[in-house]
Amino acid sequence: MSFRQMLLAAQQRLPSLLCVGLDPEPARFPGAWRGDATRILDFCRAIVDATCAEVCAFKPQIAHFAAHGAEDALMQLIAHIRAVAPAVPVILDAKRGDIGSTAAQYAREAFERYGADAVTLSPFMGRDSVQPYLQWPGRGAFLLCRTSNAGGDDLQARRLADVPGQPLLYEHLARLAQQEWNDNGELGLVVGATYPEEIARVRQLAPTLPLLIPGVGAQGGDARATVRAGWRPDGPIVVNSSRAILYASDGADFAAAAARAARRTREELARALAGR
Repeated sequence: MSFRQMLLAAQQRLPSLLCVGLDPEPARFPGAWRGDATRILDFCRAIVDATCAEVCAFKPQIAHFAAHGAEDALMQLIAHIRAVAPAVPVILDAKRGDIGSTAAQYAREAFERYGADAVTLSPFMGRDSVQPYLQWPGRGAFLLCRTSNAGGDDLQARRLADVPGQPLLYEHLARLAQQEWNDNGELGLVVGATYPEEIARVRQLAPTLPLLIPGVGAQGGDARATVRAGWRPDGPIVVNSSRAILYASDGADFAAAAARAARRTREELARALAGR
């Protein structure tokens, strides 16, 4: 099964558009675990167990593990997801961006070492920084396109004077990902929920690509505007929420609180889809 097929099947199962981002911060762990990086696996496993019935994907953020020397915990966590939610795809949030043998090794890290179904990439170095990931049959790659951070305007909103129509950089990237870069049909794009008008523009330019949309929840993205702008019957969206779910409570009930927050978000997205 390809990544796209796996994602669509997971979305239709509930249905759900929700992805839970797994960004462990030991300083925010509950109770006696607070500040203890050795509890990263315990914390994330509890979140997965509590929320796996609500999601279409999980997105572990690699830096939140690697910064604490917890790469083994990340491998064990993904294995745990496979055991308790085998139909739920795993998107490794790595934002890699290199070429040649280095890119090939990053792809091997994501897909062989960690066993992810998809990975996030920075496309700044061009097509040959993306192609090594597309050599892995059935695996997906989401390219950063229009991100939600304020500094995204520094490059993404600049016009390209030597490209026909003088598109903004993010518009040009959306076209490339939809067309000539999409060698294996498994490319997607990352677009921030805080820019619904630009989600709609990306969707216009890339009508069938999966869109990974962070920013609903703690970053203030609006679920209804996000779904209205991005969802199409043949163009899936994956709406990510991390902190609002992971840290819904700092007490012993943190996992139950995460489950409630995930359910509320999933239901909010479902209402938005029904009313779009």
